[in-house]
Amino acid sequence: MPQILVVDDEIGIRELLSEILSDEGYTVLLAENAASARRIRGERTLDLVLLDIWMPEIDGISLLKEWSSSGLLTMPVVMMSGHGTIDTAVEATRIGAAGFLEKPIALQKLLATVRDALKHKLSSGKQPPALEDFERSTLLKDFRKRLVQALAKNRALLIRNAAGGIVEVGARALRTPRTPWIDLSNSSAPLTQAVLEDAAGGILFVPDLVALNKSQQKNLAFVLDRLEKYRLKLIVASAAPRAAPDGADGVPALRALLSDTAISLPPLAECADEIPLIAAFLLSHLVGRDEVPARRFSDGALDALRSHSWGSEWAELLAVVKETAFFALEEDITASDAESVLRREAKRPQAEEALFVQPLRDAREAFERLYFEHHLKNEAGNMARVAEKTGLERTHLYRKLKQLGLSYGRRGEEGAD
Repeated sequence: MPQILVVDDEIGIRELLSEILSDEGYTVLLAENAASARRIRGERTLDLVLLDIWMPEIDGISLLKEWSSSGLLTMPVVMMSGHGTIDTAVEATRIGAAGFLEKPIALQKLLATVRDALKHKLSSGKQPPALEDFERSTLLKDFRKRLVQALAKNRALLIRNAAGGIVEVGARALRTPRTPWIDLSNSSAPLTQAVLEDAAGGILFVPDLVALNKSQQKNLAFVLDRLEKYRLKLIVASAAPRAAPDGADGVPALRALLSDTAISLPPLAECADEIPLIAAFLLSHLVGRDEVPARRFSDGALDALRSHSWGSEWAELLAVVKETAFFALEEDITASDAESVLRREAKRPQAEEALFVQPLRDAREAFERLYFEHHLKNEAGNMARVAEKTGLERTHLYRKLKQLGLSYGRRGEEGAD
C-alpha cells in the first residue's frame, strides 16, 4: 500500500486525515513538525507527503525548498493551508509541489487530490535501473548472483572495495517492491523499536562503513541483534579492500558479525572491457535518482573511460561519472568532457603531495579546498549531506565555500539555501 506522510502541527487534523486515509487502505505516517518530517523522510520510502504550510519554527514552504534544493523531493508533496493565497500556491508549485489543499479540507477533494498525486508519481517518477537492465555485463550479473547467494544464508553482508554507487544499485535490485528501505547514513536520529517494526521485511543500507559518525554507529549496533526478529537485511559497503582496522569504524560487533559474510568486487584494473557498460549503468542510476542532470555518454566518452588507467577503487569510477555529468554542458557527454575530468583526477594526487612543500598557511587553505571539493563531489552537490559530513552549519558552510572560491549546490542552485 502507498505510504503517505501527514505533516501538521495540529493533532486534530493529523488524526482526522490519518483516519480517512487509513480507511481508504493507505499506510499513514504522522509528523507534528518539520524536524519529525525530516527524520521520517530519511528513514522511509514515501509515496506522498501532505504538508501544512503554517507551522512553528520551520514552515512547510521552507521544508519544501530544503527537500527540493538537496535532491530529496523524490515524492509528490501536496501543500495544505487554512490561510492559503494564490501567491503561496503558485510559489509552492514553482518549487515542486504537486497540489494544494485548502482547509477545511473536503473529503472528496482530499481523496481526489491524493489519487491524482499518486498517479503522477507512477507516471512521471524515474526509477533507478535494475541490474537486469545490463545483461551484457558479466561482472554485474555475477555481482547480483553473489548478493542473492550471500543474503540467502545471512541477514547481514559486507561488500568490500565498493562504497556506495554500484553497491546501492545492487542492494536496491534485491529489494522486494513496496518494502521499506532505510539508508542508515542519512540520519543520526536514534533508531527505536517502533522504527524497526515499521521497517520489518525491508533492507538497511550503509553506503560507507567508516564514514558513519558516532550516532550512526550506535544506530547500527542497535540493529545487529534485531535483524532476525524484524526480518531485516543489512547490506554494508566499505571502500577498503579488506576489513577496516580495529577501531576504525567503532563497531566491533559488526566486524565480528560480518567476518564470514563479506564479498569483494574485483579491482577496476581487471575490468577494463566492462568499464563502458558499468559507467553507463551508474550514470543511469544517478540520473534516475535525480542526483545529476539528465546526461548520457557518447561513444567517444565511453572509449575515453575504457582507455583510462584505473586503480583498484570503485569509488574513483563513481566520482568520475558524477563529475562528468555536472561538467558536461550538453545532454551528450563528449570525449572531451570525459578527458578533461580524467585529467583533473590524475592531477589530484600531485596536488595533495604539493601540500607538504608549502608554508603552513597556504597548505591549510589548499587542504581545505581539496577537502570541500572531495565532499562536494562525493555528495553530488547535495548541500544538506555536505553539511552533515563536514560537521558545519549550512550558513557557515556556504561562507567557507565562498572564501575558498568554490561553487556549490546542484547545477543552477549556487547560493540557494
